[in-house]
Amino acid sequence: MNIIIIGATSGIGKALFLNYAQHDHKIGIVGRRTHLLEELCQQYPINTKVVTVDITKLKESGMAINIIHEAFCQIDLAIVCAGTGELNPSLDYSIELPAIETNVIGWTFVVDTLYRLFEHQGKGHLVVITSVGGLRGEPIAPAYSATKAYQINYMEALRKKAFNSGSHIIITDIRPGLVDTAMAKGEDLFWVMPVDKVASQIIAAIRKKKSKVYVTKRWRFLAFISRNLPFTIYKRMK
Repeated sequence: MNIIIIGATSGIGKALFLNYAQHDHKIGIVGRRTHLLEELCQQYPINTKVVTVDITKLKESGMAINIIHEAFCQIDLAIVCAGTGELNPSLDYSIELPAIETNVIGWTFVVDTLYRLFEHQGKGHLVVITSVGGLRGEPIAPAYSATKAYQINYMEALRKKAFNSGSHIIITDIRPGLVDTAMAKGEDLFWVMPVDKVASQIIAAIRKKKSKVYVTKRWRFLAFISRNLPFTIYKRMK
């Protein structure tokens, strides 16, 4: 299988790469930090293609996807892990802006480019890592929760688009809870999951061609409560 992972330098993207690479898939890895990409490539040099790009640079992002597509001739699975977000209770716009530029503008360009590529191929599996954090607005990180909500709705739109077109494009929305990565910020975090366990459940969901899945599985329970909790109660929660 030919795979591209956008945002492979750390966290979930890195864990997914390491899982897939040991099974001899061809993998194109894309990220901002060249030295981290090269370190991964050195572990599996034969089947790994490295392209450095920041997804907020739209032209360069399109070129990166084309480079990997031309190298592999076909992409079967595309996983978009790139994202960012900081705690920002003071509403400092300079902190919010990178989340908007990465999680909305750059993310949308990458996702659209990959979807159109799969339309041209006639098939493909597009997987995006969104977040349980997109289900409700959080005042401690408003841009992060809002941009993840945008991604969740965008993926639903693409699932509907793929279904209505009768195409062989599979859309999977992966919604992690708190994962033990640099993205997990704050004190007294609840149900922080090890990244390897999260990656294994993501791979299982991809294999089963799920349309959306919460990882780890216990987060389905909390997500259900979060979605259905009345705002009169939710607003009092710390």
